[in-house]
Amino acid sequence: MANGWAQDGAVQDQIEDTVQDAVKHARARLAGGQGTRFCEDCGEEIPKARREAQPSSRTCIPCQIERDGAVRVSGINRRGSKDSQLR
Repeated sequence: MANGWAQDGAVQDQIEDTVQDAVKHARARLAGGQGTRFCEDCGEEIPKARREAQPSSRTCIPCQIERDGAVRVSGINRRGSKDSQLR
């Protein structure tokens, strides 16, 4: 069922586009190449289990959690219809 001027399935298309953008953003943030034995942020040794699970890791888990918390994600407002602008 269409909503105003939107085509059938437009809401699902918006959801799929948003998910695809999030996946692309997450993949772009993945570290590549060879990892290090010592954390780039605090200098502590990265546990062997982490280095084996994520060979490209460059930070220890606590420092990576801190880095992840500092990331601000901004995206495209896909709800740009006239109705949503009037609310």
